[in-house]
Amino acid sequence: MVTGLPASLAALMHQLEETQWLPADEIVQHQHQQLIKVATHAAMHSPYFGSRLQAAGVRPDQLSDLEGLRSIPVMVRRELQSAGEDLFCTQLPQAHAPVEISQSSGSIGEPVVVKRTAINHLFWLAITLREHLWHQRDFLGKLAVIRVNYPVGNSENLDSWGAPVSLFFNTGSSHAMRITVDVGQQAEWLEDIDPDYLLTYPTSLAALLQQFERRGTKLPRLRQVRSIGETLASGIREATRKSLGVEIADTYSSQEVGPIALQCPESGMYHIMSESLIVEVLDEHDEPCPPGQVGRVVMTDLHNFATPLIRYDIGDYAEAGAACPCGRGLPTLNRIVGRERNMLLLPDGRRHWPLVGAYHYRDIAPIRQYQVIQRNREMIEVRLVSDMPLTDVQETRLKQIVHESLGFPFQLQFVYFSGEIPRGPGGKFEEFICEAK
Repeated sequence: MVTGLPASLAALMHQLEETQWLPADEIVQHQHQQLIKVATHAAMHSPYFGSRLQAAGVRPDQLSDLEGLRSIPVMVRRELQSAGEDLFCTQLPQAHAPVEISQSSGSIGEPVVVKRTAINHLFWLAITLREHLWHQRDFLGKLAVIRVNYPVGNSENLDSWGAPVSLFFNTGSSHAMRITVDVGQQAEWLEDIDPDYLLTYPTSLAALLQQFERRGTKLPRLRQVRSIGETLASGIREATRKSLGVEIADTYSSQEVGPIALQCPESGMYHIMSESLIVEVLDEHDEPCPPGQVGRVVMTDLHNFATPLIRYDIGDYAEAGAACPCGRGLPTLNRIVGRERNMLLLPDGRRHWPLVGAYHYRDIAPIRQYQVIQRNREMIEVRLVSDMPLTDVQETRLKQIVHESLGFPFQLQFVYFSGEIPRGPGGKFEEFICEAK
C-alpha cells in the first residue's frame, strides 16, 4: 500500500489528469472556489492582506468570479517587500506544514522572500511530473542537467532521475554539472555522457550550440532539450533544431509561485497551470489582454496559505493565447516575452521589445557571447566575448546592425570580456537589460 508523499502525489496526479480536460468555464469556477478559501484564511491571519481587502472594500466571499478578484488592486514587487512580516500568515492549516523559505533571484535588483508550504511543494512535484508525462519521455534514458544550484560540486552522477519521477518509475541515470563550469568543459562532459535529455537555461544552451558547431560534434542520443529559468528566444529553438536535430520543451516558472505554464506537446503554446494559479495578462490600463496582445503577468496563488500572493505583478510580460487545439481547457500564453527591464527605452519615453540583430553578429566576427545594456536614454553598452579582437571595420559593421535592429542611432560603447560575461543573481543571464529611467 502506497502511503505518505507518493500517495498524496498519486492522488493529486489523478486529479490533474481529469481537470486538464474540463471546459474552461468549469476550471474558472473551481479556481474561484479555491480562491475564496485561501482569501478567507489570509484575511484572518495576514495583517497585510487583511488591510488590502479592507481598503478595497472587498470580502473574501465576493471573490467568486474574475470581476470580484479584479476589485483588489494589483500588488507590485516593492509593495510585497515593504509589507515585511505582516505579509505572512500567523497561522497555517496543519496539512500545509511545514513551511520553507523561497527567495527570488533578485535579477532586477529586488529579491523577494516568500514562505511556501508543503502543499505548494506537492503541486510543484505534480506539475513537474505532468510535464514529463505530457512529453512522453522515456524515463530509462539518461538525463543531463546544467544549472546553478545543483550539484554541490562542479559535477555529480546519480543512479536515478530523482523525485518526482523515481517515486513511481524505474529510471536511467542522471548527471549534473554546475553552470559556472567553462562552457567548453560542459560540451566535453555532455559528449562523454551522450544523454537522451538535457535540462538547462536558454543562454547556456545557446553557448553550448556554439561549442558544438566549433567542435563539429553532436549528441547522437539526444531526444529533447528542456529549458528553464530564463526567457527562451525564438532563435534558440531554430538553432537547436539545426545543430542537434531536436525540439525544446520550455517551462515558465518563478521562485515565488513555482511552475506557471508548460509548453503543450501538440501546439507549442504554453498551458497555464490553472489548478495552482490564476494568471491574468493585463494591458497598461489593467484590462485583460485579448489573444495575441502582450501584457503584464499578474499571479494569484490558489494554494499558498502562508504567503497570500493575490494579484501579484510578477514583473514579466507575456502574450495572451486563445484556446489550444489539443482540447485541454487550461488557458494559454502564446509566448513569454520577458521583464520590463528587458524593454528598450527611447529618448522620447516610448518603450518596445528590442531586436539587436544578434544572429548576424557571427557573420561579421567570431563572437561567442553578447549582452546589451542600455545605460541611459542615449547610450548603449554592447558586451562581447570574441575569439579574436575585432577590427575597426568589424566594429563599424556591428554598429550598423545594432542601429538598424534597434531603430535608433544610440551611442554605442563596445566592452570586451575574456571567457564569458558574468551572470546575474541566481545564475540568470539576460541578453538585453535596460537601466535607463
